[in-house]
Amino acid sequence: MTTTFDLNDDSLVVIIGSGAGGGTLANELAQKGIKSVVLEAGKRFKMDDIENDEWKMFGKISWLDKRYVEGPARLAKDFPNLPAWIVKGVGGATVHWAGVAMRFQEHEFKMKTLNGVIPGANVLDWPVTLKEMEPYYVKAELKMGVCGTEATGMPYHRKSSHYQVVAEGAKRIGANCEQAKLAINTEVRDGRPACQVAGFCMQGCKIGAKWSTMYTEIPKAEATGNVEVRPQSMVLRIEHDKTGKVTGVLYADKDGNQQLQKARLVAVAGNSIESPRMLLNSASSLFPDGLANGSGQVGQNYMTHTTGGVYAEFEKPVHMYKSTVVPGIVKEWQNNDPSRGHVAGYELEILHLGLPFMSAFMKPGKGGWGRELADSLANYDNMAGFWICGEDMAVESNNITLHPTEKDQYGLPVPVVYKTDHINDTRMRNHAYDRSKELFDSIGALKVNNLPPYPASHNMGTNRMSEHARDGVVNRWGQSHEISNLFVSDGSQFTSSGTENPTLTIVALAIRQADYIAEQMKKQLI
Repeated sequence: MTTTFDLNDDSLVVIIGSGAGGGTLANELAQKGIKSVVLEAGKRFKMDDIENDEWKMFGKISWLDKRYVEGPARLAKDFPNLPAWIVKGVGGATVHWAGVAMRFQEHEFKMKTLNGVIPGANVLDWPVTLKEMEPYYVKAELKMGVCGTEATGMPYHRKSSHYQVVAEGAKRIGANCEQAKLAINTEVRDGRPACQVAGFCMQGCKIGAKWSTMYTEIPKAEATGNVEVRPQSMVLRIEHDKTGKVTGVLYADKDGNQQLQKARLVAVAGNSIESPRMLLNSASSLFPDGLANGSGQVGQNYMTHTTGGVYAEFEKPVHMYKSTVVPGIVKEWQNNDPSRGHVAGYELEILHLGLPFMSAFMKPGKGGWGRELADSLANYDNMAGFWICGEDMAVESNNITLHPTEKDQYGLPVPVVYKTDHINDTRMRNHAYDRSKELFDSIGALKVNNLPPYPASHNMGTNRMSEHARDGVVNRWGQSHEISNLFVSDGSQFTSSGTENPTLTIVALAIRQADYIAEQMKKQLI
């Protein structure tokens, strides 16, 4: 029986978003007996809706509401209306992600202490440490079923031909290549089957071997009777009383009718574009610059990782698509070593792009045609390659703002995403391009193609954690510095981007946050 809560029930936690942060938080609270309503802007997809077809699934699940990308970076030129590759639906980006689940390194929590002031950047230490996060990383790895970890004891996936080709190149240049820790079952676990290596991880896992809140956390939360999920519910604003405490969430339901759900506490988990947009849209006479924005940091410090692609062509077939999307990672340059010409680290994630996406990303924009491109695509079976994933500098002017005049289908100002590279990002990317070519040349590549950055699902910052209220939006628990019953539960709370894919850290933070919220509610402090 589906649980339904009354709109006037002000004892509830209202969670906005159902992805890695929101979906996990809902289940963690539900298991503690805490009742919540999850408002999700997108549809609720069934397993039968998932198809092994790149373009069809991109059109079906992606967040394609109107947005603008601005700034001198290639992304604005090549993808002017698609700043991020994320999902609009129950499960959020966990439907789309490739399953890579790695912990942040110790130094990545203390980048300002390590590197000092970086001109042009707004670098800050996290108010938490790796030591504090480690028990929650273990809980996250157990929850998600991360292979290759002590937490689960589940073995790695088998070494694909794609992995073996890259690993040999890494060995020849003295670099470290490891199999990827993936939240994709290698054996039957938690009621989900083992991976069948269909290779369409980023289109949604058709059999459910990959962890996604769509079919793990959300159904488990609902089974307790403590959670109601309302899909196709687009949040318009967060309401507050005269003291500044949040009191409810105004949203448009699937029929376009406005509803006000009252709340004891609100947790924002809509991603690094939509979460600050909600807070900015909730401006009032008490909060004229947006909710929880006394520091002026809401929407600022947008990070996406320093990215790019490198795909080499060989004489003989590699069949990179006969693998999980990310079978391994070259970690040689993940440390912080300024002698390379840049601070912070990067990893080369062995990643196969499907032929449709390869055709779109190899030479995006007006350059996406011609004999050279056609010849490379004809050589697709013989390709092997990487996605560069490096720490993106926090830059205050990389931000999310509201369009001054244009509104979307809900009557809300369209978000404007401004993003440009810091010089450190450029130097890091160039270093990664050079090392990748060296690796592929060592094993006889006929040609090495550098792909420019394309829309990523790694969106971080914009509501960052900080020790002091002046420097960020939320404290070490993801709790607003200004409003005690307002929380941020997604990647927008990240103080820095780290080198690693963000999902494991988002889940670990949500587990930790749920413990804190339950304790504070029990003590009647929120």
